[in-house]
Amino acid sequence: MTAQNTTRPHTTELLRQSSDRLWRLLYAITHNSMTLLGLGLAIAAMVLLANPGLRNDVEEKLLGWLQQRQTSDVQVSEDAEPVASDTMAATAALPRDQAQVANWISRKYRVAPEPVSTLVAEAFALGSRIKLDPTLILAVAAIESSFNPFAHSPVGAQGLMQVLTRVHSDKYEDFGGKQAAFDPVANLHVGVQVLKDCIRNTGSTEGGLRCYVGAVNTDASDYIAKVKAEQQRLRSVARGQRPPVSTVAQAPAANAGRELEAQASSSEPGKPKSS
Repeated sequence: MTAQNTTRPHTTELLRQSSDRLWRLLYAITHNSMTLLGLGLAIAAMVLLANPGLRNDVEEKLLGWLQQRQTSDVQVSEDAEPVASDTMAATAALPRDQAQVANWISRKYRVAPEPVSTLVAEAFALGSRIKLDPTLILAVAAIESSFNPFAHSPVGAQGLMQVLTRVHSDKYEDFGGKQAAFDPVANLHVGVQVLKDCIRNTGSTEGGLRCYVGAVNTDASDYIAKVKAEQQRLRSVARGQRPPVSTVAQAPAANAGRELEAQASSSEPGKPKSS
């Protein structure tokens, strides 16, 4: 009788110690965040397995979400990013070729789709009216300012098309004065007018671009090649094709040429003015 009484307390103490150790172990395990996540998933899985109706409902919702995601992802080329919904909405009213150009410009130059869509539509309408390729217009804007309407060079070239405002201030009169230089649509119109005059006076697109950039002491071959390469990419995009990879080196800054041309234009009234 005495031996039994001695054994029971000893057994009880062992069970209590084992229980304490087990509790501390469980406490340490369950306070690990990853373990808690695993336990949560395991419990969720058990609940779903135990409730077929709930499991079917979850499966249907998940399938519907995946189908919705699949239909909303639109790819424009093999290596292009999906077209964002706001970009698609902004270009919905444009013809297909213009919409493709606007989408591509918006992604490449990281500019908002709404104003880009307006500029693309304006460039195509203006180009059609004055018989100038709209992709050339947009290519010049891309190389000159990367579609930044507030760009300003040290020599005074301003806005989307980097027009020398002090030289061509008269061309802004129809848009309210030279303060309109930073209005992208007004700057586009003035820049296109200058470009058209340059092409007409020189007799070629290459000569017009050389005049536009204000090249006096150089042939501006780098600038011309860069503009034409960008124009070719825009043409490909407009046709729904993948734009070609360009290997043209970065064009040097044309500020010095524009400054010399501006001085020459001011001193020689009969000389054609460039931007």
